[in-house]
Amino acid sequence: MADSGTKKEVDIYRDTLVRYLGYANEVGESFRALVPVSVVWGSYAVATAYCTADAIDKGRKMAKNPKVDPAEKTKKVTQAVVDTFVWQGLASVAIPGFTINRICALSLFLLRKSTNLPLPVRKWATTAVGLSAIPVIIHPIDRSVDYLLDNTLRKWLDIQHHHGN
Repeated sequence: MADSGTKKEVDIYRDTLVRYLGYANEVGESFRALVPVSVVWGSYAVATAYCTADAIDKGRKMAKNPKVDPAEKTKKVTQAVVDTFVWQGLASVAIPGFTINRICALSLFLLRKSTNLPLPVRKWATTAVGLSAIPVIIHPIDRSVDYLLDNTLRKWLDIQHHHGN
């Protein structure tokens, strides 16, 4: 593809290591068998803070966008914030957190039923399974949430899809 000469702005919430804060709860879920539940809930707080910060950032960028009609600015800012927060909430927190939770629960159950491994070994194995599943589930969940929102929320709110995750 030819370079048009325009430099794409780096989005710290999508294009840098900050993006991994959105996966904090999946890491927390992976360690659920080994850590106090308060640590798991803390990981959800980190991921939710990330989602909120990204939504605020997208709202601010929309507010500063000179291409947005001033009469439409409040609507466009609201759309950007809602779209980003709902997308991030589903794609970074709710769906992957539930998925890793269930993968780990199933792993622990299967290890208990099918092996004689000591409990600490089963718990560490479950954590390893959960951590290794994170990179596998991310893109399918992201694409599924894009599809879901493109066919529901974004249609209802007349939002143009803009996620490149």
